[in-house]
Amino acid sequence: MELITSAERDGLFERFERDAFHLELRDDYGSPVEDTPYARWQRGEPDDFAWLDPWMTLMKRVRSEGRTVRRVRVVTEPHSQYVGWEHSLTSLNVAAGEDIRWLPRHRLPAGLTFPSGGNDWWLYDDRLLAVGHFDAAGRVLGSQVVEDPQTVAECVLVRDRLWGLAVPHAEYRP
Repeated sequence: MELITSAERDGLFERFERDAFHLELRDDYGSPVEDTPYARWQRGEPDDFAWLDPWMTLMKRVRSEGRTVRRVRVVTEPHSQYVGWEHSLTSLNVAAGEDIRWLPRHRLPAGLTFPSGGNDWWLYDDRLLAVGHFDAAGRVLGSQVVEDPQTVAECVLVRDRLWGLAVPHAEYRP
């Protein structure tokens, strides 16, 4: 299986036309970009959020071009420490133009099966997937690009089902 880097995956934001959707299924992630800010937060130290600038700039540009970026974060309650940190930052993502919703894991529909082996994925314009792959410690290994119409269609159905169940960030109270 060939994986693209996180930077290459972010490059897909240059190519989509209408909608990018991210399904997040993990309660903990590992990313070199986040390691220092996360450790700072755990120690109660302030953050200038400069590490988020490239993503926020990209999101603002994408939104100014009339394209949408949405996420559903499926989370365990009570939250892991990582999800608590992520929740504390989400207002920044929303301010940059992302539409983020939260879905407590215990509210998932019975019998729901996640396509792509239960991995996270970005879905671009209902035709291209970037399926995230992680090591045992939750560190990002890369993303697999998938264009198989059946897999993409399954992801569209899951997205639409979960989007309607998930709680908008402004209304979500963990």
